Amino acid sequence: MAILTLEDLKASFSLFCVVYGVGTLGMPGNYARAGYAWATVALVFMATINIYAAVCISKVLIAAPKNVETLSDVGEWVFGRPGRWITVTAHMAVSVMVPIVFLVLGGTILTVLFPDSFADSTWIALMGITLLPVCLIPTLKEGAGTAAAGAFGTLLADVIALYVLVDNMTPLPSEVSPPTPELTFGGVTAVFGNLALAYGAGVIIPSLQLEHSDPSRMPRVIVLTLGLISALFLIISITGVSTVGCQIPGNLLFAITGTKLGFTAPRSGIILAFLFMQLHLTIAFAIILFPSMFIAERLVLGLHKERFELVPVDYEDIETPKPDEQIEKKHEYGNPYKAPGSYMKAAILRTFMVVLCVIIAILFKDKFSDLLDFVGASATSLCCMILPIAFYLKTFYGTLRLPEKIFAIFSILLTSALAIYVTIHTGKALFNPQPSTATFPYCAAEYQTYVYTNKTHYKF
Repeated sequence: MAILTLEDLKASFSLFCVVYGVGTLGMPGNYARAGYAWATVALVFMATINIYAAVCISKVLIAAPKNVETLSDVGEWVFGRPGRWITVTAHMAVSVMVPIVFLVLGGTILTVLFPDSFADSTWIALMGITLLPVCLIPTLKEGAGTAAAGAFGTLLADVIALYVLVDNMTPLPSEVSPPTPELTFGGVTAVFGNLALAYGAGVIIPSLQLEHSDPSRMPRVIVLTLGLISALFLIISITGVSTVGCQIPGNLLFAITGTKLGFTAPRSGIILAFLFMQLHLTIAFAIILFPSMFIAERLVLGLHKERFELVPVDYEDIETPKPDEQIEKKHEYGNPYKAPGSYMKAAILRTFMVVLCVIIAILFKDKFSDLLDFVGASATSLCCMILPIAFYLKTFYGTLRLPEKIFAIFSILLTSALAIYVTIHTGKALFNPQPSTATFPYCAAEYQTYVYTNKTHYKF
């Protein structure tokens, strides 16, 4: 039997396209804050938890009745109506806050690509306007080609940025070596937020599994795909931090712009890296924002009610579901936008949501790293790690072996504690920032202002 069938590869490719995104830009910055040892421990830990949580949601879907198709369906099936609303709220938070992060990064990218034109606030607003027509399309299905373009955009942006960084920072003078960070509890735990956002596979697993003719193969697909992504995360992290140390910015793209690191990168490399990342942002914005739009239309306008109802289905033993019950089942729903005035109301609501995202992005445009960590620690960790493992424990608790029970409970408790702490910590930085003059805040005092290769300053 093949390790991965053609259908498995298609699912694997789609999962890779969704997960491998903006979170990669903060990978070297994690090592700048936490050092090689702690950052590697954090990466391995988060990779393990996220792979396990994704497999958990897959196994719960296999055991569930065939009309349980979405993450919120699982929430209701496992924990009743409260479970649905907790899941819907977490999912909506992810699909709203992540596009805000995209707008902030997009505004910075456009400012660099077109210097001496508009301010970043204006670019954020213009980006929102250009993305609005796509967001007003009544329905949007994620195509494999579109998702592939977004994923390859991120991959190429990372490769180009790393090449430019390493090429301009090497060879290092024999008298110097990259400085190590001054470790703090806050600095080490802060990497949790970025890593949580970087993975975030839980929201896409139900859709991929629904389309697979043999859902029992999905756990293998998840493990192999997320394992590959984790390896790429490690490569990006080590490559980026090896020549810069704690002085690498929290965003990989920012490392090749300006003069903070003492070099001027070739304009061609900057343009290519930034254009490829902008490609990803443009494709991913509407795709990620769409679920929250549908949820808002249901709550505010009363549309899509049938998609939020879980009709009871008789089933025998959830531990041994029948194979024919796992075959994809598609439901046909009427077009709610055909009713007089419905589409106009939906368009107004969607426009309001995009405008709200733009306003929030402008307010927090100077706190990209903190915003990234805040979103990951709060919404993504709940939706993609804590809830999936909780669903799995509730569903299979009677049959799980003791070591797995201990691991699952430990994962929930530790992840919850980190999520609360990092959310509060980054929330303070977002809403009550403290002034700082340090150019490289992750380093010890002697390396916070000057690049470590500055021979004049350090008298090499």
